[in-house]
Amino acid sequence: MAYIKSKGIRVRRFYRKALIIYILLVNVSLFLIFDSLVYFFIGTDSMGIFGIGLGVSVILSGLGTFALFYKPLNNSFNKMMQKQKVARMVESNKFYETKRVTKSGMNGKSVSKDKISYYPKIFYKVKEGYLFIRFPMDMSKFQDKYLDLGKTFENGLYCDVLEKELEDGYVKYKLLYDASINRIDINEVVASNGKIKLMKHIEWEYDSVPHMLIAGGTGGGKSYFILALIYAFLKIDAEIFVIDPKNADLADLETIMPGKVFYKKGGIIGLLRTIVKDMMERWEQVKQRDDYVTGNNYAVFGLPPVFLIFDEYAAFMDTLDYKESAEAMGMVKQIVLLGRQAGYFLILAAQRPDAKYLADGIRDQFGFRASLGKMSETGYQMMFGDTDKAFVYKKIRGRGYADTGAMQISEFFSPLVPKGFEFLCEMDKVIQKKNAKKLDEVVGAWSAYADNGSGSDRTQSNSEGA
Repeated sequence: MAYIKSKGIRVRRFYRKALIIYILLVNVSLFLIFDSLVYFFIGTDSMGIFGIGLGVSVILSGLGTFALFYKPLNNSFNKMMQKQKVARMVESNKFYETKRVTKSGMNGKSVSKDKISYYPKIFYKVKEGYLFIRFPMDMSKFQDKYLDLGKTFENGLYCDVLEKELEDGYVKYKLLYDASINRIDINEVVASNGKIKLMKHIEWEYDSVPHMLIAGGTGGGKSYFILALIYAFLKIDAEIFVIDPKNADLADLETIMPGKVFYKKGGIIGLLRTIVKDMMERWEQVKQRDDYVTGNNYAVFGLPPVFLIFDEYAAFMDTLDYKESAEAMGMVKQIVLLGRQAGYFLILAAQRPDAKYLADGIRDQFGFRASLGKMSETGYQMMFGDTDKAFVYKKIRGRGYADTGAMQISEFFSPLVPKGFEFLCEMDKVIQKKNAKKLDEVVGAWSAYADNGSGSDRTQSNSEGA
């Protein structure tokens, strides 16, 4: 763990000097090798060959240097710059004390100057993608200020504060150093035991934090994120229904999920009615079971989760008249408020989560919220409520911010979809595999039934009766 010293930090030139020496040595070595090979095979040397050798050595050494040193040097430089920012923050806020010291000069005259008598011992450490910064709880007059540095770190270091913890003699800030290194491939998105993995350090625990709200403009990666969720849920024993009122990307799923995809107004309203009806009936049946215990959810009783993916929600609501809008909002509200225990979960997506269609506390019931792509300040406020979080836009598809339900907003990257990945083809493989497994189970059950003699006994009794 690096200790940030009292006189601040200067970006060292050590790596720059080492890099220059390395390039020179590689250039000389490559040139000598090239020149020796030419002389060995040709038996002569010339200025032209000398120039070619020099050019080849420069190009190869440059490529090798870039490949070997670019990332390590860039990371080291970023760390040193962050340390310098922390030291500058301490000095600019005067989190230190000085005292006047008088010394005798060369001519016998007294010389007075300020000397630092107190400077906080601050520790900085980067480990496994997280940044840890510790400030001392040393009973100094700055102690209370050390406890309120979270937003300063977020805005100055461009890192999300994940937690603040009091240790023996220190307050420790845990920040996400680089969220992009925690991005996972689409095949690593796994749903099990009431949760789904979305990044190495982020999961949506839908059993305990139900319903997801997704916002983002065109080109932000919203559709790909939704497809990644559907792809993962298809791999488990889950029922999936999709609403795409714009008849766009998600509507194409109808070819592999017939009867599960809806894009016309009548079909969408009818689906919402069916979902609410089935949800109510399912839970009424559960409550009548002999093993029913208050507080248990659907999973305890072996029931599969049901996911309703509703894309372009606000755009759809704009097409309805007052009566239709009120009915649709009422049904959405019932799913959001009553769906958790019954195992009905809503994934609602819109370009902007307009409060007009998420009124009466509906928006507050979405446990997981993710914004992707570029959004306005008003859009972020609609998404995450009032917060002094500094939202920074980066032109990276699938990048944004997320709140997992802990009221802590952090940088988020949707699962990475490899180039050439065909969602419909891969999803169809999963569906066909599940259907084949169900068929094998049915055939296996009938085989066991026949092997124990039940079939022949029945046939024999029927013939005797005849």
